[in-house]
Amino acid sequence: MKILIVRHARAEERRLLGLLRKDAARPLTPDGRKDMAKAAKGLKQLVSDLRVLATSPLARAKQTAQILAERYDTEVTEVTELSPGADPDKLLAWLRKQPLEAIVALVGHEPDMGALASWFLTGRKESFVQFKKGAACLIDFAEAGPAPGRGRLEWLIQPGALRKLV
Repeated sequence: MKILIVRHARAEERRLLGLLRKDAARPLTPDGRKDMAKAAKGLKQLVSDLRVLATSPLARAKQTAQILAERYDTEVTEVTELSPGADPDKLLAWLRKQPLEAIVALVGHEPDMGALASWFLTGRKESFVQFKKGAACLIDFAEAGPAPGRGRLEWLIQPGALRKLV
């Protein structure tokens, strides 16, 4: 299995939303949508096919996942285990139910995505990887299923570099 970890694109600032809207409803900015669409084209050059595309239930992650889904012509699955602050062990249980030969994309939030990548690479739950908005990394677990400390980092690319691949 390979896991593609993607941080959501640029979203509206909390302070601009006022008191009427919750953080979970924060949408992508128009520039965030545009930049993610370009980044998705670059990502498609690196990862030609996605079998599973999972997203956090928060609006900005769902919108980012939808941009990827359009590029990859695939469906989006909302996974509560990708919510900010969720237990990575529960996400791991969900991942182990996915096909071993699949590339599984996970769209979520910082600092969780960085901590998740670090955990997959080292087995430690302290983050040493940082994702800018719209960044992505690919972790390979070879023939085995995902497990903490068993992943091999194939690449980590920030959003500006992804956009330059097109």
